[in-house]
Amino acid sequence: MFLFRASRLSDLPQVEILARESPVGITSLPDDRDVLYRKIQTSVDSLGADVCFHGEESYFFVLEDLERGTLAGVSGLVASAGFNEPFYSYRNETLVHASAALNIHHKIHALSLCHDLTGNSLLTSYYVRPDLAYSAESDLLSRARFLFMANHPERFADHVVSEMVGVADEQGNSPFWDSVGRHFFGIDYHEAERMCGVHGRKFITELMPHHPVYVPLLTDEAQSAMGQVGPASEIPFDVLVREGFEAENYIDIFDGGPALHASVNHIRSFVQSRRLTAKAGNARAGARWLVANQSLDDFRAVVAEATLESGQLEMTAEVLDALGIASGDAVRAVPL
Repeated sequence: MFLFRASRLSDLPQVEILARESPVGITSLPDDRDVLYRKIQTSVDSLGADVCFHGEESYFFVLEDLERGTLAGVSGLVASAGFNEPFYSYRNETLVHASAALNIHHKIHALSLCHDLTGNSLLTSYYVRPDLAYSAESDLLSRARFLFMANHPERFADHVVSEMVGVADEQGNSPFWDSVGRHFFGIDYHEAERMCGVHGRKFITELMPHHPVYVPLLTDEAQSAMGQVGPASEIPFDVLVREGFEAENYIDIFDGGPALHASVNHIRSFVQSRRLTAKAGNARAGARWLVANQSLDDFRAVVAEATLESGQLEMTAEVLDALGIASGDAVRAVPL
């Protein structure tokens, strides 16, 4: 059985291993012990804080293989993107260039640096072990965050955004970065992502041009990469699209990957989840459900065989034990 739970400082050594394995482009999961320590500590502090409005809090979760006692994945939630520093994206725009004298009216695709998505809640740090790709566990690692949000809606914004890692070649070079960012930073894609993960995005303000970037001036490879999902984001992209997320008019400033966006009222696991009563029993022949406890600082969720009858969700004692609950306790659940 795999357990989705809030991270603890004791998880740090295994989180480091997962961060080291994660692809370039997941800037919120850098291979840096100090940054990862602060990420976990901030999550612990956020879970312990008395919150009535989404602010600077961020939450970090792990997927634990209970049989092996090892971690198989991580994912995170930021209550308000850009709370402590601007959250930059490129906005797709159409600029009109016209000359009445020459009778020319021309529309040009351009990218404008913006922080329109600041203030949205942000999905971050998703990485699952490759052997669990497109499994119930990879769904659990992403979707359990929405059950957490449904339990504590006051902690989050009304809209949620997630940046997908974009296209890169076999050597890990990004054609979009090479056509745009490299000219202003003088460093390669790997180094830019590392700097962003370790030092944050403040340096973007200092170096990235604030005037529009005319798309026709970019290389064909860069234009083709815009809004496209790279292999590193195929799993979370699949999960989020099924949840109701859509590609908005924004792309990532580093690799051109799409920014997915959804109102919480359109997120399937948020809207369709129900508060039910747990019941111990034998439900191995039942349907599969995503089930979470109601705890804040000890939030847990699993995929379980369960049977629903009269507002009671019957599950095995093993499942109840993994969730840290007893028969008769409240749970939040949604069919898988």
